Amino acid sequence: MSGASFAPGAGARAWWRLPVAVAALVLLNVLLSMNNVWPTPLAVPDHRVAPEGVLLWCALLAHVHWRGLPGPRLLSVLAVVMTLLVLGRYADITVPALFGRPINLYWDGAQIPRFLAVSAQDLPVPVLLGLLGISAAVLALLWALYRGVRALLAAVVRDAVPPALASRACLLGTAVVAAVVAANYAGVRATWPVVSRPVLPTYLRQAELLATALLPGRLERALPPSPAFDGGVAGLGGADLTVIFLESYGAVAFDDRRMHARLAPQREGLARGIAASGRQVVSAFVTSPTFGGASELAHLGLLAGLDLSDPLRHDLLLTSDRPTLVSFLRGHGYRSFGLYPALSWDWPERSFYGFDVFLDGRDLGWRGPRLGLWWIPDQYTVARFEQLHGAPEGPPHFLFFPTITSHAPFVPVPPFQPDWERLLGDEPFDAPDVARSMAQRTDWLDLYPGYVGMIGYTYDWVGSWLARPRARRELVLLVGDHQPTAGVTGPGARWDVPVHVVSDDPRLLERLRAAGFVPGLEPDPRPIGPLHTLTGLLLQAFDARPPAPNGRGGGERPG
Repeated sequence: MSGASFAPGAGARAWWRLPVAVAALVLLNVLLSMNNVWPTPLAVPDHRVAPEGVLLWCALLAHVHWRGLPGPRLLSVLAVVMTLLVLGRYADITVPALFGRPINLYWDGAQIPRFLAVSAQDLPVPVLLGLLGISAAVLALLWALYRGVRALLAAVVRDAVPPALASRACLLGTAVVAAVVAANYAGVRATWPVVSRPVLPTYLRQAELLATALLPGRLERALPPSPAFDGGVAGLGGADLTVIFLESYGAVAFDDRRMHARLAPQREGLARGIAASGRQVVSAFVTSPTFGGASELAHLGLLAGLDLSDPLRHDLLLTSDRPTLVSFLRGHGYRSFGLYPALSWDWPERSFYGFDVFLDGRDLGWRGPRLGLWWIPDQYTVARFEQLHGAPEGPPHFLFFPTITSHAPFVPVPPFQPDWERLLGDEPFDAPDVARSMAQRTDWLDLYPGYVGMIGYTYDWVGSWLARPRARRELVLLVGDHQPTAGVTGPGARWDVPVHVVSDDPRLLERLRAAGFVPGLEPDPRPIGPLHTLTGLLLQAFDARPPAPNGRGGGERPG
């Protein structure tokens, strides 16, 4: 074998080196084929062959055959590549288990640091120091992983590759395994039980997304056409329009029988609140562009009427001058309000939205206790908005309010306060109620109970708010942004979310019924389409035009 460099007396090498090298090869395969303990961040070994492990083995065989044993520098480069693949594998199996959606470097890379920064606000110094210690430990663990991978590679190169090159049986076996892996890459399902899901396609996908984000020409081609914002608003009859995106409100609240039954009293209370206001409600399911997070994809998808299931479209849209419901309604005399209690930092992207008035958490003046990561209760947020901007005179309002209290981890559930005036004071809740809420602890391995309690709280405050006397006519849309995390929904959950439209105009509701909505708070299980198509239905209803014939779509994950 030309180019191979073997030390003299290779046949007399210590007997234990070959088994150790084989064990090192197996361990490298385990690191690249590990699987997740759903729905936790834990990983366990998998018996299947890792495609990248086979690719590495073949590359090492070829290099040693043609050029001899790799030097220390090349070995270090290979160790870095392998470490990145191992980290990619871990992220690829863990993110879907925790959030119900694949990893996305473009989106998660921007959001995770922001989430960590928000989570660290106002933490005691000892806790911050502890977090810094954990960060240092993570860096040390990464360094140890790299060093361990390098040691494993060195053992394989030194003591497994040369004997394999000298064995026709080993070379034949390698060829067979490589053929099976190639068939797996080609999509042959029969290989799935023996070959783990490859990691390289994930990296290639992320590279494609990042390249598209950095090349304006490609981004422009990726943005689909906007719907026609060319109708009128006669169908609104001068009423205010309030769109409330209910955080993590998904189809699981109806699909899960146990949850559906436990939420029945609160759902009935919401129905009573709607009836007490003299209005009616129609409901439907739509398919969200996201699952378990990335709420902005749903928010802006509805405002712009565009399919934003690809996060790159969202970011491209923010750089454009595309029309939205905000600009459309402003053109018809509406004053627009963006109400974002989750934000406590400057948000430059808001310039695209073009709200006439923008309020974030810093503008709301919450004087009550800090209840968890998202300490401003949604009930207070809507009460404070009405206090600031609920005067009966003036142009009709368009309020866009993405809620935050029902964001993961879903605890502590705030106390519901039936006395709305007290909610605005210095002591919005009784001390025992606060103590009960603060006693709730996050169990990341069982988020289900907290989620049920949080949706019940949401039904309570929304029903009570809708029942309050109104100085202005108001059409209210209650929209789920996405399903909760997979730890609540279970595996394979659909991506559908409920939409409830509350109005005192039977003609407008009838137009929505013709589009697939049904009376009451229980949607038809079949979604009427993707969330962004709801924009066109609303525009038709606002214009008092008959809706297009409805064709129900499936509730699968958008492609």
